[in-house]
Amino acid sequence: MYIVRQGVRKIYAKKFQLPHKKSAADIRTKKIDIQSNIGNIIIKMSQCIGASCIPVVSVGDKVRTGQLIADSDAFVCAPIYSSVTGTVVEEREILGINGNLDKALVIKPEQNQVMCESISPPKIETRADLIKAVRKSGLVGLGGAGFPTHVKLAYDTEKYNVDMLVINGAECEPYITTDYREFMECSADIIKGMKLIMKLCGIPRAVIGIEKNRPQAIKLMRGLLESEPNIKVKPVGTNFPQGAEKVLIYNTTRRIVREGELPMAAGCLILNVSSAAFIARYAETGIPLITRRITIDGNIVNKPANLLVPIGMTLGGLMKKADLRLAPDRIIFGGPMMGESVYEPDTPIVKTTGAVLFFKDLPVYKATSCIRCGKCLRACSLNLVPTEFEKAFEMRDLKRLKQLRVSMCMECGACSYICPAKRNLTERNKLAKELLKNKEKNA
Repeated sequence: MYIVRQGVRKIYAKKFQLPHKKSAADIRTKKIDIQSNIGNIIIKMSQCIGASCIPVVSVGDKVRTGQLIADSDAFVCAPIYSSVTGTVVEEREILGINGNLDKALVIKPEQNQVMCESISPPKIETRADLIKAVRKSGLVGLGGAGFPTHVKLAYDTEKYNVDMLVINGAECEPYITTDYREFMECSADIIKGMKLIMKLCGIPRAVIGIEKNRPQAIKLMRGLLESEPNIKVKPVGTNFPQGAEKVLIYNTTRRIVREGELPMAAGCLILNVSSAAFIARYAETGIPLITRRITIDGNIVNKPANLLVPIGMTLGGLMKKADLRLAPDRIIFGGPMMGESVYEPDTPIVKTTGAVLFFKDLPVYKATSCIRCGKCLRACSLNLVPTEFEKAFEMRDLKRLKQLRVSMCMECGACSYICPAKRNLTERNKLAKELLKNKEKNA
């Protein structure tokens, strides 16, 4: 059973705080000019948790901005659209951040950018219309998990009594400020998206979770929602990982999502704030998910920024736009806690990329023996035992890993961060989950 004990949460909130480093928080989003030498666009065919898409265009084809270029018959999948007007010049495999080879389409942008003529606002009058439209939009969770949003909206109403929409605005990773900018720049879209979902899904109440260190966003949203008694703004703590799905649901509603259950079992539908705002914009324009707001920051960035970039823009193209004072020796897609290091210049921005961080001369730690201090246990918001995961993994003890509920680990990185022995516990947790998954798959 998944339990959040209040006493543990208090200890955790008091003793485990990350430096926020939100240098780009007050910087308005700037749109990248596609005509200003951004290089080729590389669009991966795997951009979500679920099936990969299959290209519906070929090398040599001309494509327009917003044109469908890949799709799948799988339900747990979202279609992919061209983020630029240009020519498909190559179909190839690229090395993904996870070490797997991913198929991708390479598009050479043209100077004259034209929106696809087939784009038009969808007709949304029922819940079925909403699910169909969100699927067609290509939306996946913009908080980073990448779960296709239409799958969430298509929950079984006979099985689940969902009475609460939870909007995740708790941007708890250091550096990242994209969701905060969504609040400050697109607040009306957020509310429109929420109301549309609530109306068509029959959800009577909603709550927006925003960290307490974002008073401007809290004040703005509360002011706009004064006449909406069914939508509340809930300030939550700044402890990490406040934005994790199960943690935020508990801290905004006091409801518990038990092991192996979905949030819907606790009566909650949870969406990232940027996802909710995108649904509103798509309903009005019909323009699919082809851009992504990302934060540019790090210890060698002269001017941190929030940029609206075309999906598929490469790391190499992005580095031309970043104001760096030194050549980086580490680049991270995402936040420093849950993001992943990138080295290939051709690595593209995908739907789930929330930040690109540039660093130089970060310390390299050498792991030493566990001193049994228990800090990793107190740091885990799910009350798991990372040191025992490590032991069971090294022994390849699958039965023990199951008993310890390793599958519940959300890989937030808190245990590795807090460990005074600098043991890479999160890495072991990931490997242990993969080991268990492969064993069950082949059983």
